[in-house]
Amino acid sequence: MHEMSICEGILLTLEEEAQKQHFHRVKQVWLEIGVFAGVEPQALQFGWEVVTRNTLAEGAFLHIIDEPGQAWCLDCSQTVSIQNRFDDCPNCGSHLLQVTAGEAMRIKELEVD
Repeated sequence: MHEMSICEGILLTLEEEAQKQHFHRVKQVWLEIGVFAGVEPQALQFGWEVVTRNTLAEGAFLHIIDEPGQAWCLDCSQTVSIQNRFDDCPNCGSHLLQVTAGEAMRIKELEVD
């Protein structure tokens, strides 16, 4: 379950930012996760509760924002929405798509004290 190590990485980032920005407690975290990022949200929620015990983020609510998939069609030169990595272009039917969104994961917003 790599979600646990993802949570550890998020916590490390929060601890580093707490030192830089002088906050001592995290109340809420908004995490944007792309549909193709390979992260299971339920496992991430569970990992978050375990990893944040006795830390500056203990009890912080983790909001997960789904980032949809998008791709650039090399045939019709359009940005299109896709649900699966190997979808065809909804405009022209081409399979020559380059994924442009939906692979990333990032901390979008924090509420801190």
